[in-house]
Amino acid sequence: MYRASGRGMMARHGRWMIAAAIGGMFALGAGADPLPLTPDDLFQPGTQPDPDGAILDPIVPATQCSFCHAGYAPDVEPVTPWRASMMGQAARDPVFHAGLSIAEQDAPGIAEYCIRCHAPNAWLRGHFEPDSFDALDQEGVACNFCHRLVDPVLGPQSPEQDDVIIEDLDIQGLMPPQGSNARYVFDPTDARRGPFDDLPANPHFGVEVIYSPFHSNSELCWTCHDVSNPLMSKQPDGTYAPNAFGAPHPTHQQNDMMPLHRTYTEWLHSYYGRSEGIDHQGRFGGNHPTGIMKTCQDCHMPDQQGAGCGLGGVFGERPNVPQHSFIGSNTWVLGAVWGQYGESSGMTEASMLAAIARNVDMLEKATDMFVTQSAQTIKVRLMNFTGHKFPTGYPDGRRAWINVKFYDDDETLLVEHGAYDFETAELNGDDTKVYECELGVSEEQAKVLGVPAGHTYHFVLANETLKDNRIPPNGYLQIPFAQNGAAPVGATYLNGQHWDDTVFDIPSGARTAVVTAYYQTTSKEFIEFLRDANVSGDGNGQAAYDWWVAQGKSSPIAIDMLTKVLTPHGGVGDLNQDGWVDAADLALLLSVWGLPLGPPADLDGDTMVGPGDLAIILSNWYPAPRP
Repeated sequence: MYRASGRGMMARHGRWMIAAAIGGMFALGAGADPLPLTPDDLFQPGTQPDPDGAILDPIVPATQCSFCHAGYAPDVEPVTPWRASMMGQAARDPVFHAGLSIAEQDAPGIAEYCIRCHAPNAWLRGHFEPDSFDALDQEGVACNFCHRLVDPVLGPQSPEQDDVIIEDLDIQGLMPPQGSNARYVFDPTDARRGPFDDLPANPHFGVEVIYSPFHSNSELCWTCHDVSNPLMSKQPDGTYAPNAFGAPHPTHQQNDMMPLHRTYTEWLHSYYGRSEGIDHQGRFGGNHPTGIMKTCQDCHMPDQQGAGCGLGGVFGERPNVPQHSFIGSNTWVLGAVWGQYGESSGMTEASMLAAIARNVDMLEKATDMFVTQSAQTIKVRLMNFTGHKFPTGYPDGRRAWINVKFYDDDETLLVEHGAYDFETAELNGDDTKVYECELGVSEEQAKVLGVPAGHTYHFVLANETLKDNRIPPNGYLQIPFAQNGAAPVGATYLNGQHWDDTVFDIPSGARTAVVTAYYQTTSKEFIEFLRDANVSGDGNGQAAYDWWVAQGKSSPIAIDMLTKVLTPHGGVGDLNQDGWVDAADLALLLSVWGLPLGPPADLDGDTMVGPGDLAIILSNWYPAPRP
């Protein structure tokens, strides 16, 4: 049913064989020669490519699905929001193509590994050259691909058809040990799998329909949302070094590979992944009946009232149709795809704008910010309400930061921290907190590769994480994160901490502080890297840069904003945080008089609200001026 591997097909890429012949083990020294990959270096277990169509049923294009699953309710129907998502445009994404060009310069043939996620239709059909993708390849992560995925772990609810598929892979030694790195198990037959077990018989006119609990579990998302570099292996001292070329990764365990991103792992080791979920009281989840968010799908495919099929009168409506919007955080690439491809992308301008609006809305809901004054400082607390780090994903220019502007009584700007120039896209991050992940090349590896040590955007060459101060999710635990390649670097978070505090000094004469938390999809530094490091002549780096400029230079989104009235007394005694110490604060103190309370009512720290606290209120009396 499945062939033993895809290596025979990969061997047809002659340049890999030539590179292997000249490369030896890892002798890249002077001139930073490309990594000498062989056909085996990128091999991953799971379903293998079938370029001749001898084993896998043909992949059905989304245009066929659109006959019944589009054209009747744009927010509910599956096809329209999917087409306007980053999943639907993953194979057209200009940033992906620019990054892929540089990866190919670093390691010729690496495209085969990257397109497993971005263009699975292409990979399964043996199309490893993005420049020659056909229309089916360009559909990105499409309907027929996702709805033919098989849960690699057999359980009580697994479809009976899966026994044969998994047994066949197991016999050939191709069962993936884990779900990451796009090591998918793909149903060789065109059977449509989904999360509902109450469909009428024969809804796809003779095509088999299978109930699949896998499609409502986060483990399906694990497929492409934990990614590691299989060319690197973890050493006994915790560092990462290149494997010997000419063979697959020795263990195929993701924790033995250099981590590139760990979004699924971040979720797994949070309250979302190890409990019954978290009640966000409507923050996420559409019309979810309980408001309890647990799986990736709960937040990123929010439930809708309506029909999953245009023949709603036949099949009926339901309250929990998953919106195939795959809401994320990208604020500009969809606009670039629309600008480049227009209607041939499958989007309309309206669906593209609606998708960006959904992404911005999710960003605004992802965090809450709190600002408190203590003496002559303010503390800015940014609290993460997502099911993973904030921000999460690849370290490719995604970042968030705190901007603080202090004004005097005349509203004159005195001091600004985290200033961003919206014209030049330059951020001054030296005087504020910037939440981001940065990869690097160690001194030892730099000598071998002939490249500079330190921070790098060359994902293929990176072998260490230099910085990762991104805010963990609710329920964060230090040990599981460290064991699974997701530990913070350059920051310390306590168990359970899903917030971060930053303290700023209040300048003399400041009367108000305007505090803003910004998120940016693609930084100037990263997009300029894509432009300048692309020397292959294909123009993909320049194209990505030009689209970035045309789309507003990935203008940051203000995800939280607060204005804090500052007080000369430093806020001591201001129990209601209105900027004054007056009768309202006195009333609050008296309402809890004699109780064994802590802050904020217990001002003198004796764990009892009493005369000492009253004295502090009176000594800091600073009432609001009369109108």
